[in-house]
Amino acid sequence: MPFPADLINGYRRYAGERLPEERGRLAQLAKLGQAPRAMVIGCCDSRAAPETVFSTRPGELFVVRNVANIVPPYAPDDAHHSTSAAIEFAVRELMVPDIVVLGHSLCGGIAAYLKGRQLEEIRGDFIGPWIDLLSGSQSEAEATDKDLADADMQRAVEEVVVRRSLKNLTTFPFVREKVEAGEVTLHGAHFGIATGELRILDPETGRFEAVAPAEDA
Repeated sequence: MPFPADLINGYRRYAGERLPEERGRLAQLAKLGQAPRAMVIGCCDSRAAPETVFSTRPGELFVVRNVANIVPPYAPDDAHHSTSAAIEFAVRELMVPDIVVLGHSLCGGIAAYLKGRQLEEIRGDFIGPWIDLLSGSQSEAEATDKDLADADMQRAVEEVVVRRSLKNLTTFPFVREKVEAGEVTLHGAHFGIATGELRILDPETGRFEAVAPAEDA
């Protein structure tokens, strides 16, 4: 099978339109190395790319994405932990000052969790054990409101997962130390796919508050 033509055409558009504008910046990044402003832990969903949501240029964000934007608890057990490795690299090597956990609406991983983790067609070889990390999220959402409709429950659990991931970040000793020293700040956010709305977790109220669009938008 040939390489996908739409991807080749996409590269050609990039090379013809964006690359000329970014060539100098890319050369500088190649020479000096990267120093991203923040790390973003997002979902694999193709509709919620952090670089698009935050309108960033190459070198500005250090991004890791996984199913349901989950940060697992600290577990130095010699197994394969790509998200944890990315977190360690961002904090210890790149010394990012901010870490953002970016959730989003209509998350398929969270929908699978809500439909029932026991279903074989959902579990697969790797998805099931990963989604098991969400265990108890629905109960946390129901503790706030037991009468949530399905769509509201989905969004409530999406918010719970962002909060859980932020909490799990503090189980990493090197993250906790930086946070306590004031060298790293943790943030939560949620992106609405249908609306394009970004909501940010207010650490004081514990609520997700919408970001007002620019006045000239």
